[in-house]
Amino acid sequence: MRPAFYPERTANKVESHKNSPSITQLWHRNGRCPENTIPVRRTKRDDLLRASSVKRYGRKKHKSIPMPLTVDSDLLNESGHQHAIAYVEGDRYYGAKATINVWRPKIQQTNEFSLSQLWILGGSFGEDLNSIEAGWQSDAYQATGCYNLLCAGFIQISNEIAMGASIFPLSDYGGSQYDISILVWKVQTKLMHLMISAACFSPFSPHACYKQDPQEGHWWIQFGNDYVLGYWPSFLFSYLTESASMIQWGGEVVNSELEGEHTSTGMGSGHFPEEGFGKASYFRNIQIVDGSNNLRAPKEVGTFTEQSSCYDVQNGNNDDWGHYIYYGGPGRNTGCP
Repeated sequence: MRPAFYPERTANKVESHKNSPSITQLWHRNGRCPENTIPVRRTKRDDLLRASSVKRYGRKKHKSIPMPLTVDSDLLNESGHQHAIAYVEGDRYYGAKATINVWRPKIQQTNEFSLSQLWILGGSFGEDLNSIEAGWQSDAYQATGCYNLLCAGFIQISNEIAMGASIFPLSDYGGSQYDISILVWKVQTKLMHLMISAACFSPFSPHACYKQDPQEGHWWIQFGNDYVLGYWPSFLFSYLTESASMIQWGGEVVNSELEGEHTSTGMGSGHFPEEGFGKASYFRNIQIVDGSNNLRAPKEVGTFTEQSSCYDVQNGNNDDWGHYIYYGGPGRNTGCP
């Protein structure tokens, strides 16, 4: 299967590809997968042993979605997750795109992780929330989950990219920057295919018939400009069947607060956003997919972080990068004990 429709770029928006060396995956050094197969990251014994239980392995923890409009201090402290994000809401969204530079932040504890991703959300911040999340993650492959192909649902079609496999090369502090582009979009139900059949042109029905695309409603993901990875079937969702109500871009860490101290697990590059290009982590060319299937710049972008002294976010806009954010931080420091 392939998506029937791709989002179209608006005429006045050209994405910047300057200073963007190509990124690959480490397993490509050992070969590629043949057609009609997909690469699958092997689950090893050590991966299972690091999980809290076999039942929990590969399943995502609840209450880890950033809640910029419904912040309750007790709930935030209970979740143990901290974020630095940009977000849009108040409209119908049919996808999102961004380019993210890739780092290997410090991870303090084996039950912690640091990720950078986009969130596509529908529903309310509770048990009835639907989310699609895509990006890069640094961890001990333990605290994550229904991630990649570990649970039924996501249908992979690409034989080039292995979900959960290592990305190479990585950005250097003060040196070369390497980034990845991610696009998630919905094949909208209003888009139809023209179907010509004998029955449609019979004397009893002398007109062309229109048939709904059998792929309609699915959420597709593309990595870079060349790799359509696969899709989430529409039947998986209750609140994302038509559109999303919020899009988020940014970072997330788990703060286990060992011995009452904030974790030193880094977000992004592990440096604060004010350090800028080459030192801080970024999302650039941030876009949303609108109801006309066009990629366009978002309006009224907000930002959110629970503790700006630990992890922070700053947004901006220019001709080269469009809408962008710098985000991240080191975690524990003199201002974040």
